[in-house]
Amino acid sequence: MILDAALWTSLPVPALLLGPDDRITDINPAAEAFLNLSSRALAGASLWDKVMIDAPLEEAFARARENRSSLFVNDIDVGSGERAPMQCNIQFAHLQGADGYMLVMISPREIASRMNQNASSTKAAKSAIGMAEMLAHEIKNPLAGITGAAQLLSMGLSGQDLELTDLIVEESRRIVKLLEQVEQFGNLRPPKLKAVNIHDVLDRARQSAAVGFGAHMMFIEDYDPSLPRAWADNDQLLQVFLNLLKNASEACKDGGTVRLHTFYEPSLRLRRKDGTQARLPLQIEVIDDGPGLPPAIAADVFEPFVSGRENGTGLGLALVSKLIGDIGGWISVDSVPGRTVFRVSLPLAPKDARDPDLEPGVR
Repeated sequence: MILDAALWTSLPVPALLLGPDDRITDINPAAEAFLNLSSRALAGASLWDKVMIDAPLEEAFARARENRSSLFVNDIDVGSGERAPMQCNIQFAHLQGADGYMLVMISPREIASRMNQNASSTKAAKSAIGMAEMLAHEIKNPLAGITGAAQLLSMGLSGQDLELTDLIVEESRRIVKLLEQVEQFGNLRPPKLKAVNIHDVLDRARQSAAVGFGAHMMFIEDYDPSLPRAWADNDQLLQVFLNLLKNASEACKDGGTVRLHTFYEPSLRLRRKDGTQARLPLQIEVIDDGPGLPPAIAADVFEPFVSGRENGTGLGLALVSKLIGDIGGWISVDSVPGRTVFRVSLPLAPKDARDPDLEPGVR
């Protein structure tokens, strides 16, 4: 092996070693996990056949090889036939002392920028809905009176007059629901973190969806049964998955399929504001075959009051982003017509965390 074995194995980023003919001669464990391919499947194969890179890099790479220089490319989708593409930075470097060999390092996109955006959007959202929060209770009280009065009036009405009172009741209830969403988004209650079985939470959300808003959908479970427990707030996580399933169900008005996919990816890390990194190896994907996100809002779908649906509040996905951020997780979306993937990444529960399914006092 050209590289030091201990150093190669310890590299936290996915890395591949290419020979003079652009064929893969070695791959580190982080790259195996990232590409979801074994070293046996990759060894001897052409880089361009096994690694999907959404950019025409062959000519630029050939020049870098010829000039014995490095090549940096930012914000491109990288994946394989066994895993969905993920936006990454990729670096090609000439390996000193090994003529013709090139080192390829793949870094998932800088998560800190989104976290900063999330923090900024949360502040902006609090400012935007601050007045609504303060007035929510005051508004809901008279709305309850208006609804009750309209229902009393409807008892002695018929025809168009009855339709008008029904409209008053319906719209009043819609406004109350919106105010409740605003209050929920502004809730500053800290999450109650504990060891959570992700599949139990997903099953509860799926069952609720299947008998309610998602009755027209088909749900497919694609779970990794060996997935460890997450460190999260059980109730908030349930709210997240319910919102994501509702979003998928509403996107597929005429029916469709939602696949719930869980897997383990040890290479994903989150850079915190203080510069430290947190591992987020637990991955949950909610995948639907609907029309996809409107291009005009795709980049801002987690921002408050951004919605692609008529009469949408634009708070559902903003709330999801907030709840995931509160527990130290990460959410992203990849959407094209016919396939939209919301991916939630969560931290592991500490080894000494109490298992909620055990008797009190038992570890």
